[in-house]
Amino acid sequence: MKLIYDVQDKPAVSQRIVYAFQQVLAIMAATIAVPMIIGNGMSAAAALFGAGMGTLTYILFTQFKSPVFLGSSFAFLGSMSAAFAGAVSVQAGFAGLIFGAFCAGMVYVLIAMTVKAVGTGWIDRLMPPVVIGPTVSIIGLSLAGNAIGDLQRSSATGETTQIAVLCGLIALFVTMLCSTYGRKQVRLIPFIIGILAGYAAAAVFTIIGNTTGNPALCIIDFSPIKALTAGGISLHTFIQVPDFTFLKASQGLADLDAGYLGTVAVAYVPVAFVVFAEHIADHKNISSIIDHNLLENPGLNRTLLGDGIGSMIGAFFGGCPNTTYGESVACVAITRNASVVTILTAAAECILISFLSPFVAFISSIPACVMGGVCMALYGFIAVSGLKMIQGVNLDSNRNLFVVSTILITGIGGLALTFGRVTITSVACALILGIIVNRVLAKEAE
Repeated sequence: MKLIYDVQDKPAVSQRIVYAFQQVLAIMAATIAVPMIIGNGMSAAAALFGAGMGTLTYILFTQFKSPVFLGSSFAFLGSMSAAFAGAVSVQAGFAGLIFGAFCAGMVYVLIAMTVKAVGTGWIDRLMPPVVIGPTVSIIGLSLAGNAIGDLQRSSATGETTQIAVLCGLIALFVTMLCSTYGRKQVRLIPFIIGILAGYAAAAVFTIIGNTTGNPALCIIDFSPIKALTAGGISLHTFIQVPDFTFLKASQGLADLDAGYLGTVAVAYVPVAFVVFAEHIADHKNISSIIDHNLLENPGLNRTLLGDGIGSMIGAFFGGCPNTTYGESVACVAITRNASVVTILTAAAECILISFLSPFVAFISSIPACVMGGVCMALYGFIAVSGLKMIQGVNLDSNRNLFVVSTILITGIGGLALTFGRVTITSVACALILGIIVNRVLAKEAE
């Protein structure tokens, strides 16, 4: 793939701001969804701030060589719930979130130290293209249900409607047309144009629905925007400091004890090993897109340190451990803009937006169906990127066929294993089984 902007390229400042905002839109829905799912007073704005800080940390550790954005990790949902469930107070639960993220981050630090000592050769032996390719595809395919579910859902009513599907498809087709036929600048911001087109269509239907009293036409939930002036216009209407996790955690330190901290550690540490597999897959994927092996330069040890310590910092502010985002990788692939400066600007925009109430409200009001339509392209590109990795694999070999088929069926079928409070995701299960099958059948290729 020929990139419009390579890793070290620096678009003009005015263009960079727009390109970066597109990255923000790509990662926004998932990043703010995690605190909304967990509840307990967690702040979406704080999670956004944490994602920006975590990404800045990652970029520094990777020496500005890896165009990857970090956002809230869904893999830790069970761990975060356990932190609140076992706490004697909500404030202690927030302290547990920070402690758990620290434990998970330390797993990455320890693995990074190991990689620094022994190198990355074992990664290539355990996860050759025949294993990592279909695994990357599964990352995209496993999210297909989320995209289609959102595509059909009205944010105003929560119901499945054909109007929602229409608005989502408008966003999808405008995105595809801009990316395929648009001139250079348009090709670089297809998601912004697609989302705005879908939002405009949804707004028209919603206005008609409210005017005629027909809820079936209502798509957008304007409550986040209305809430800005619910108590009158004040400074908070425009600027508001996010409800940072560490502020609440400081009030619950006295409620912590060794038993609770041990429970939190057990809930977080195993999941870190699971997310490590996705870290490898995402970096193999972005490496194939930019035609440069990031596991060698800047090195897996640096990407792990950036991810692990970035996750700690992200949770300190927002409560959510961070992870590399496939949506961001797909955005790089589709727009062909791999500029690290663009990712850096996106991180800065996340930090800034978290203080700007109107921006947070607007982004929160983007209908699920519109994001679902756009995510059909994002998740699809992740899946296709994985398939491209196995183009050079000999699929006439039974060994390779069994490896690929095992991974695809395990991932698409959604095999996930739960041990107590620890869940091994379908992506991790697919990768683990693929590695096992590949090693068991190793003699077939000899």
